[in-house]
Amino acid sequence: MKISSLTATALAAAVSATLALAVPAHAQQARTLKVQSAVPPSSTAQDALKFFADRVDKLTAGQLKIEALPGGAIVPPFEILDAAHKKVIDGAWGISYWWFGKNKAATLFANTPAGIAGMDPVDFIGWVYEGGGLDLWNEFYQKELKLNLVAFPSMPPSPQALGWFKRPIKDLNDFRGMKCRQTGIVAELYSKMGMAVVNMPGGEILPAAERGTIDCAEWVGGIEDQRLGLHTVWKYHYTPGMHESASVAEIAFNKEVWDSLPAQNKEAIKSAVSETFLRWWASYQRQNADAIAEFAEKHGVKLLTTPPEVNQAFLKTWDEFAAAESAKNPFFKKVYDSQKAYAAKVVPAKRFMFPPYAFQADHYWPAKAAGQ
Repeated sequence: MKISSLTATALAAAVSATLALAVPAHAQQARTLKVQSAVPPSSTAQDALKFFADRVDKLTAGQLKIEALPGGAIVPPFEILDAAHKKVIDGAWGISYWWFGKNKAATLFANTPAGIAGMDPVDFIGWVYEGGGLDLWNEFYQKELKLNLVAFPSMPPSPQALGWFKRPIKDLNDFRGMKCRQTGIVAELYSKMGMAVVNMPGGEILPAAERGTIDCAEWVGGIEDQRLGLHTVWKYHYTPGMHESASVAEIAFNKEVWDSLPAQNKEAIKSAVSETFLRWWASYQRQNADAIAEFAEKHGVKLLTTPPEVNQAFLKTWDEFAAAESAKNPFFKKVYDSQKAYAAKVVPAKRFMFPPYAFQADHYWPAKAAGQ
């Protein structure tokens, strides 16, 4: 029986299509996205970006790869957001309060300062995914700032220490007048409290401390500060601080790049981000514990509790700032009201249901007096 040329052509096309579908995912051409952070290569935040990249690679069977670049690899650290908007890089791994200069509402998407209305990182993630926060986040970038970006929460670099000081501080008066490295809204608030603030990327803090051009610095705390080497210059380490008691970082992709990804790759990224948030946070707490012990045992660092009036003054300063900003910035008010409404439900209920952390901690691990 003869096969017509038309039938033969159709048969060949069908076979080709079948073979194409049979090509395994790992044999298809992989795509690589360049994502740059704003932190030094030694930072645990950079470790988190590498973890995220590894999970995306595995979840997509190698179809999508993330090139995890440290601060300064392609653009200066504090230019990553604009670079992602312009597609100089495909994504930015940072924290939204860095963009405070563009619009003060940026700080709200980092849950800073103070953990908005008492929310811890889990409460904040609840607001993001269950309280409309993610839509507001992307509305902020795309409509308010006119940036071509899609953002997600990435990791919770908190709680953070008040910082490192060249001399002890016993009250708010000791705090005033000191020249200290701070960034974003934190710098503005501490300035209102009397501190002389200096903004600089993380990689510049240690040289400035060694030269004596600053008297104190806030970086993160624990393992991050150890890797940066702050304990080699100053020996007075105070914690906690209210400025980033529950902060949450972000990853922001260029929207055109994001829209071009297959649906499965988008879902892989979302899953990888959530896994990074949990796994890095758990690892971070253990690393912090090891670093804090080493500060005291090997380096003679004095681990000190922040004078309560410093943190109380910070909360009061933030409340005054937020009220004033809400009165003149409609989008700030819109987001802040949404967060406060969500917090009004979850924070009191959580306080009722959860035992205070100190209750069991004091039973098994009684707090030591300062200097012990």
